[in-house]
Amino acid sequence: MNLKKLIRAPLSKELREKYGFRSATVRKGDTVLVMRGDYKGHEGKVTSVNYSKNRITIEGINIKKADGSLRPVLIHPSKVMITKLDLTDKKRKEKFESKRGEEA
Repeated sequence: MNLKKLIRAPLSKELREKYGFRSATVRKGDTVLVMRGDYKGHEGKVTSVNYSKNRITIEGINIKKADGSLRPVLIHPSKVMITKLDLTDKKRKEKFESKRGEEA
């Protein structure tokens, strides 16, 4: 199975209305809002996507280790909501724009 299909998250209501999709693949650079868990309510940019562990890391969400160093917290993508898409990739932008054009 394609691992990228597992790294999907729902879109915010504004993005759903704008683009006509319910969910999208989470990518580095997207802005997400944590909806569940200890970090509920935190919003930040996705700093990395770990396909082997099926988790993402978000800017500003870290855990302090016993030696005092900080480590990014791994969060499952189903527990976040995408609030802003990173559309710097040409193909990704075309995908979202084409769906919007079909409905109009």
